Amino acid sequence: MSNHALENAAHALREARCAMAFTGAGISVESGVPPFRGPGGVWSKYDSGKFEKSYFRRHPDEVWPLLKEIFFDNFGRARPNPAHIALAELEGAGKLAGIVTQNIDGLHQAAGSGVVHEYHGSTRRMQCMTCRRFFDSADIPLETLPPPCPDCGGLLKPDFVFFGEGIPSNVHHAATELAKQAEVCLIIGTGGTVQPAGRIPYVVKSHGGILIEINLYDTEYSYRTSDYFLQGKAGWMTPMLVQAVLE
Repeated sequence: MSNHALENAAHALREARCAMAFTGAGISVESGVPPFRGPGGVWSKYDSGKFEKSYFRRHPDEVWPLLKEIFFDNFGRARPNPAHIALAELEGAGKLAGIVTQNIDGLHQAAGSGVVHEYHGSTRRMQCMTCRRFFDSADIPLETLPPPCPDCGGLLKPDFVFFGEGIPSNVHHAATELAKQAEVCLIIGTGGTVQPAGRIPYVVKSHGGILIEINLYDTEYSYRTSDYFLQGKAGWMTPMLVQAVLE
């Protein structure tokens, strides 16, 4: 990466009337959250078919111990890293209108970001599949699995998108509207391979917006649409960019 690319990217962010961030698994790896795909990813160790919504309905006794181990024991220990914190600082300075994230770990909110559209849901909530009420995950004890709904005793499901489940229309709408307004999209830690989430940066690009990409490796965005590719770890490159914007 050249200093020239960093300076130009910082200038674009500084001048934008509306900027957004689009984040994926790569921003949370440095917080100890494993990616789902690729070597060492969650799906290399667990059968993703068990996280189909229909399978979960039929076999909650089998799936819930896996959910607890992956999403509550492991994710529960994760803390925001400098990349999450830098984005919160950018928002606090009035230079970031919001974040669309594919992550379900809640680390953007933990870092202090206020406008976060969780495209694939969150581990921070659960929903009863019987009475449809929502609960904070922190209020649900996991000594008994599956944990019963506090209100009706029904089956609780973590409020993130399982395989075979659609994206919530309100989140999709909010994310798309933000992308339609954004003049700059900061892509961090994602190659955009998961659809329909991966289309969000293209919405920004379609009306002449600028794409700034921070990733360890080249992606589909790098080859086709990114205006600036800042190669490196999210926890190092994002604070460097934000510092250049705010100085």
